[in-house]
Amino acid sequence: MPIACVNAGNATIESDELSVEEPLEIRVGIPRDGRLVRLSIAVTMRTPGADVELAAGFLFTEGIIRHENEIADIRTTAFNIVLATLEPTARVDPARFDRHSFVSSSCGVCGKRSIAAVFALKRHVLQRGAPRIEAKIIQGLSQTQRAAQTTFERTGGLHAAALFDPAGRLLSLYEDVGRHNALDKLIGSELRAGRVPLEDKLLLLSGRASFELIQKAAMAGIPVVAAVGAPSSLAVSLARQSAMTLLGFVRDGRFNVYADAGRLMEAPAELFSMTAGAFSRANR
Repeated sequence: MPIACVNAGNATIESDELSVEEPLEIRVGIPRDGRLVRLSIAVTMRTPGADVELAAGFLFTEGIIRHENEIADIRTTAFNIVLATLEPTARVDPARFDRHSFVSSSCGVCGKRSIAAVFALKRHVLQRGAPRIEAKIIQGLSQTQRAAQTTFERTGGLHAAALFDPAGRLLSLYEDVGRHNALDKLIGSELRAGRVPLEDKLLLLSGRASFELIQKAAMAGIPVVAAVGAPSSLAVSLARQSAMTLLGFVRDGRFNVYADAGRLMEAPAELFSMTAGAFSRANR
């Protein structure tokens, strides 16, 4: 896109590459009385690409489906529209569709009213103390992620969600203008490959760790979530109650531990006990 670039009072016409943001409508098809009832459940602003994975991840992390085998077929049916046809055996609660309509690329809690609502959805119980991770592995994650963000390097306008193994090897990375979309794309890809729960994996978020991202990670059974930015108080509370390790400000060779330090090899006992309990201030 042509732009005017102003520097020290001088203006020049230059070209700038922008991140694409377009709406994606997610529809579900529900078999009912011998016919297929199609319902539109969400419109999310996203970066085009991996739309099927995004839709699958959204359906799973929002609790609309419980397993990947509840999707009979999922495909792009028209420009910016994905239709997921569900199996007749899928136990779908139509009331769960009521709170979905438009989801912006900066969507926050998306209608959640309490942590109790998340625990009503959460499917996977995390095992404390596993996997075990060295601090030096955590310190190298952001550099590995940034090197793999090819579109961010050109535009500077995308968030990323990256999946690592305990040795710090990058397994998967998705970018999007929306933080929750990037994570839904990643989880949707793993779900379709039959690899959920991700109980021995690490997740790195390129921005802050907000409540809805921790909720989605908990749904996918991810035990360690690291963020380049800060977590919110509600995110810390949910992570502690989920027995999830939550790390913030993972950059420049340092990081903070906000929840469950017991997975870190270098963590002393007093740090483990301090970060393992509920975050009471967030629950008042």
